[in-house]
Amino acid sequence: MGAFGKRGKARVIPGFGLSMGITVSMVSLIVIVPMLSILVILSGMSLADIWKAATERKVLAAYWVSLSASFIAAVVNSVFGVILAWCLVRYKFPGRRLLDGFIELPFALPTAVAGIALTTLCLPDGWIGRLFTGFGISISYTRIGITVALIFIGIPFVVRSVQPVLEKLGPECEEAAQMLGASKTRTFFKVIFPEIMPAALTGFGLAFARGLGEYGSVIFIAGNIPYKTQIVPLLIMSKLEQFNYGDAAAIALVMILFSFFILFAINLAQSKISKAEKG
Repeated sequence: MGAFGKRGKARVIPGFGLSMGITVSMVSLIVIVPMLSILVILSGMSLADIWKAATERKVLAAYWVSLSASFIAAVVNSVFGVILAWCLVRYKFPGRRLLDGFIELPFALPTAVAGIALTTLCLPDGWIGRLFTGFGISISYTRIGITVALIFIGIPFVVRSVQPVLEKLGPECEEAAQMLGASKTRTFFKVIFPEIMPAALTGFGLAFARGLGEYGSVIFIAGNIPYKTQIVPLLIMSKLEQFNYGDAAAIALVMILFSFFILFAINLAQSKISKAEKG
């Protein structure tokens, strides 16, 4: 039968077994094996030692710093990412393609370079920092600075998730709603928002998960003050530099569980939204 299935339908990529085998192999090498290595390291520790390493006072403070900053940054990115995607799709203006290219700059720019640049700009005598110093607001070496860095590296996830949905949606639905008497606000929340919400949730989850594990762009602007601006990735690096692989693996496992829970919850919400729309 070759490239044709049992019912005579042509398949672009023939061979389910071969395709699935390649997929499983790649996922195993890239995701599963590294995750299992953490469990292998932890197998040499007792549950009490793992619990102690993962719940140390300094570590708990770092969890809160990373989680709170990542969540706030993801929320900000969700709002302004949707606005950016809307402008890029719905409006034609000079420099639009240039702005569209700049959206992906955080992907291409080395995170350490971004961190140094943001720290320099946000210092009390920096271009941005001096604007807030007069109001008694410090950015560098505070949680505000950490959030700013996470906003920078997370905004592309939301824009690139929402942009294709808006391009596919087109302006016809908005025009039809307005012709039927709906206001602009009602049109957005009843017509546009339900369509882009799953994509926005995807962008939120990706930005949140990326923020939890971000190191390079945050390490410089955070200041690494224990119990105040110390992030979890820094603690993991410190443990590794001290050859304390067990404690590093315990902390890393907690962060993996955090990220998995976030992505699972968002995928579950997307599934329920899709079922509600079809129903």
